[in-house]
Amino acid sequence: MERMSERSEEKNETVRRELRPLSEGERPRAVTVAAVVAIVLAVVLTVSAVLAAAGVELNDGETPRAFPIAAFAAALWLMAYGLWRARYWAVLGFQMLLVLVLLASGLGLVQVETVLQAAGTLVLLAGSGILFYFMIRAMARIQMPERPGS
Repeated sequence: MERMSERSEEKNETVRRELRPLSEGERPRAVTVAAVVAIVLAVVLTVSAVLAAAGVELNDGETPRAFPIAAFAAALWLMAYGLWRARYWAVLGFQMLLVLVLLASGLGLVQVETVLQAAGTLVLLAGSGILFYFMIRAMARIQMPERPGS
């Protein structure tokens, strides 16, 4: 058990040595992709909030409430700004959002009715999982004050 712990710590130390802090104005690719995704979602939700405020009905005849949609759109705009500026809080918040998408799409696989629904849900699951994975290292680089050992 002690040997496994030492081996694990050696691997962690190797990864820490390989990490380099972000240079001024640098933004990791995964964070850039997340910022673009956040902007697209914010635009969609902003348009949805405007349509809801205008009283546009859904297919089932219901009119959605505009305030919750607008509040979520505002949060996404703020998150997109923070991601574009490579801020730690924005990356952490977007990762939380990705975890919720992962859970929802994973549970959504249980009730798919068509092959197209299954394919779309799997694409959502895979895309959000891959983005989450690559954002972990980016988050470590963002919070690094300086190179370890310097």
